[in-house]
Amino acid sequence: MTNVPAPNPLPMPAKPVSPWVWAFRLLRWSTYLVAVVTLILLLHKNPPPPVQSSPEAAARAEEKLQAVQQSVSQGQKATLRLDESELNSYLATHLDLAKEGEAPSSTIVNPSTATDASQTSEGAGSPTAADVEQMRSSVRDVKVQMEGDQVHAYVIFDVHGKDMTLDLVGKLGAQSGYLKFEPVSGQLGALPIPQSTLESAVQRLMESPENREKLRLPDDVRDLHIENGQLVTTYDQPK
Repeated sequence: MTNVPAPNPLPMPAKPVSPWVWAFRLLRWSTYLVAVVTLILLLHKNPPPPVQSSPEAAARAEEKLQAVQQSVSQGQKATLRLDESELNSYLATHLDLAKEGEAPSSTIVNPSTATDASQTSEGAGSPTAADVEQMRSSVRDVKVQMEGDQVHAYVIFDVHGKDMTLDLVGKLGAQSGYLKFEPVSGQLGALPIPQSTLESAVQRLMESPENREKLRLPDDVRDLHIENGQLVTTYDQPK
């Protein structure tokens, strides 16, 4: 008797993939893509604004400051006007910036102290003194462009060996003896910072108790603003 081979069973039809599975996969890969694009934008180094500085401009700024100080010491009001070149030259010779290749200083924080500080902080997410100091120590270059009544600050800072750029545009002023900055726009790398986020961050930074005194203007400064592309500071004898 001849054995007849059993026919091969037909393959089971593939089970259709649920639309929810496809949606989850699409969401997951979209999240990965957004993260990669965001990282690329953050690490993109914007070119600096076209500002000029020179020893001659720094010397002019020093002469203007000395003349203002002399007038104030004699009980007279005085106004200091610095153009873009003079301001950038003065900053280049007076700011303590991190050198290229120099690792930014780090601050060791006691875990218990950090916990207590986070619990007693007046505003969640407010920058601490250690945060500000670490940010300051990582700054490698600062350039300031002034146009009309607005200032454009361009900052290069080091983040784990990588240069990142911060562009801030806004208006400078003085209020109750303290420096005031009203942000108009901002970019971290090539990534625009949402206006609400920018305003909230600047407000927390300027109202933080750790930074408040650092923003106090000298007693003889009555006003400070940008006018026609110049930094204008009005001095008066302290009351």
